Amino acid sequence: MSSAIDRSMDEAKTSKFHYKVLFISGLGFFTDAYDLFIIGVVILLLPYAGWHNISIFYKGLVTSTALLAAVIGSVVFGRLLDYSGRKAIYGFELVALIAGSLGSAFLTPVNNIFMLLFWRFLLGVGIGGDYATSSTIMTEYSSTMNRGKFVGMIFSMQSFGLIAGPLISIAFLSNYVSPYITWRLLLAIGAIPAIIVIYFRRTMPEPPRYTADVRGDYKLAAKNLKTFAGLDSTGSKGKTINAPWYVLFRDRKFLLTLIGTAGAWFLMDWAFYGNSIMSNSILSFLVPSTVSGIHSIIMTNEYSAIIFGVAAFPGYWIAAFTIDRIGRKPVQITGFAMMAISFGIISAFSFLTTYRFLDYLLLLYGISYFFIMFGPNVTTFVYPPEVFPISTRGLGTGISAAGGKTGAFIGTLADTIILSITGLHFLMGMLAIIAAIGLILTIVLLPETKRRDLGETSGEARYAEWK
Repeated sequence: MSSAIDRSMDEAKTSKFHYKVLFISGLGFFTDAYDLFIIGVVILLLPYAGWHNISIFYKGLVTSTALLAAVIGSVVFGRLLDYSGRKAIYGFELVALIAGSLGSAFLTPVNNIFMLLFWRFLLGVGIGGDYATSSTIMTEYSSTMNRGKFVGMIFSMQSFGLIAGPLISIAFLSNYVSPYITWRLLLAIGAIPAIIVIYFRRTMPEPPRYTADVRGDYKLAAKNLKTFAGLDSTGSKGKTINAPWYVLFRDRKFLLTLIGTAGAWFLMDWAFYGNSIMSNSILSFLVPSTVSGIHSIIMTNEYSAIIFGVAAFPGYWIAAFTIDRIGRKPVQITGFAMMAISFGIISAFSFLTTYRFLDYLLLLYGISYFFIMFGPNVTTFVYPPEVFPISTRGLGTGISAAGGKTGAFIGTLADTIILSITGLHFLMGMLAIIAAIGLILTIVLLPETKRRDLGETSGEARYAEWK
């Protein structure tokens, strides 16, 4: 392994370059979150913009198609990231995302649900690709002491996207912008942040770790380290890592780790949908039945922004800034535990979902929402690029992200059906069990990686060889 390069980056002080990578990568996650949220608002607007007779099935498909496509995008881009190199691939995921955003915004003819599904699918491929690429690249540029913070901050940029969605919607609708124009603008705006950073992603240098440890080009790695990060590297060349992609399935250690990362992400995203169920119950109480049409959409977005800002937004950033001190594992365990407890209480005491006990429901909702963010929502993103060998890190991260988006897709479609058949009492109990299983997976299968160098946490040393 090219120990001199790795040691220089592991011990590096935080610099402007780290924040530049954070901005370039994080703005993509702002877009990812915005695009996934805003489709829910657009679906409500379409009937007021000439889209008639959209069935419940197609509404569900439109809102969930991007999640399914993200499964494909994360695996494909993850594998390409390892095979072709970080620099060769990074930025192309934004091409798909931009095309999907603009294609759906300028859709013609109107009322073509199948073309809308196509563009949302392409958008989802780009979102999935962003999950696989950005966390891997930020991880490889970060120092040992601040790795969790920087990768966590990239993911936490989602919080701004999730607040921007309802606020932008309110701005258009409260100023009486026509629904015929508003739905297109809401979708097109999602492309703007991606357009801003695509050039910087395409011109970003190959992470020196990858150049040295996988390609074996120590001179180029040292040059990039000096030119772009201002760091010097002296010492012997070391070894390269030659772990093929299939070690993730043939090597028992990596297979169990992959089950832990992908499984925890799958369970978290599925259980996370329980918050959407609670959100619908809360909003049905807060938005009077006498309010309808566009005014109902405005009020719903106002309350969504307030609830998110109070309960979820702090959780993202507290996790990012404490994860290197507390550790990934304790944060993830605590988050899953609080999710299980919150959902379990609602299941055990179903009367809490009535208007009379709205204050208690809001409290439980806020607790679960906070600990999802200050918990597995952030840590499942931070974990994967730390625990797989550098030569197959992209694929390991991509498969883990695919697990999460599969859980989100199932949750979006299946939980609504389960709710209609069994009621909220049974569904919340089931989601409490799912969160508890996530807790167990974390305890049994995932290591603690805080303030340990990547060579150690990834277990890649056994695949090192002289080149």
